[in-house]
Amino acid sequence: MTSAATARTAGGLAPRRAPGPVHRLKRHFRRYWQLWVMVAPAVAFVAVFAYVPMYGLQLAFREFDFAAGITGGDWVGLKYFQQFFDSPQFWTLLRNTVVISVSTLAAGFIAPIALALMVNQVLGRRRKKFLQTATYLPHFISIVVIVGMLQVFLSPTSGLITRVAGLFGVDDANFLGSASAFVPVYVLSEVWQHAGWNSIIYLAALSSVDPQLYEAAKIDGAGRFSIIRHVDVPALVPTMIVLLILNMGNVLNTGFEKIFLMQNPLNLGVSEVIATYVYKIGILSNQFSYATAIGLFNTLINFAFLVVANQIAKRVSNTSLW
Repeated sequence: MTSAATARTAGGLAPRRAPGPVHRLKRHFRRYWQLWVMVAPAVAFVAVFAYVPMYGLQLAFREFDFAAGITGGDWVGLKYFQQFFDSPQFWTLLRNTVVISVSTLAAGFIAPIALALMVNQVLGRRRKKFLQTATYLPHFISIVVIVGMLQVFLSPTSGLITRVAGLFGVDDANFLGSASAFVPVYVLSEVWQHAGWNSIIYLAALSSVDPQLYEAAKIDGAGRFSIIRHVDVPALVPTMIVLLILNMGNVLNTGFEKIFLMQNPLNLGVSEVIATYVYKIGILSNQFSYATAIGLFNTLINFAFLVVANQIAKRVSNTSLW
């Protein structure tokens, strides 16, 4: 082979070069241009609304000036980060955000799995479809409507749940005005609204389980709980790990709209989180640089949680995002 290549070179025929990166890129687009056209709107949407706004992150390191714009203010470095760390509200905001986020993450992660396992055990196609539809419909209810429903049901004077609680000796209960009841009410309402929708992906994972595994387990004398433990749960583990990693990337991102609508002077001590504080500082008080610094701090913490969770999952279960 070497002698033949030498002969071609000696005869004036140069060896064929491998195509360069530009040529390979052109060939790739010529072959898959239909797919790129289909995905172009999504790419443009992410670029415009996710990457372009990142240009404004420099505002966290500048003294914002309305006349000079985002890039015209004086460079102040880490001034606003230090101001937030030294603020007397720092630990209160961090505590409230962590408590609400972790509680919602724990309950919102377990509830869809349990619901999917229960729905998967329902016999009859119509019953299963009805149960699925009934559980994921609340996901489409507006947050404003959800908070309005909470105010109606939990009204201290005429709320249905308040009256039921009164039958069990809980008199004059003000769940929305109680600091101790705010987190349970928020978490339970989140689980009720989103558990059915989040269980769809687990039901899809269960649908891929080989039916022969169920038949073999029944032949061996396994009951429903044994089948769930030894067949269903192992089938869900890879999906559970991936979704847990993704949720860890939003561990400090509480639902701003719902918390803000549920806030009142009586529960503000436990309901004031980083998201609502950024809105009040940045939009209402016009402290844009300070608010940007707080938001960037929140994003960096979420990113750190995402990386750590991915590395732990990769070492423990050999399942990860990258």
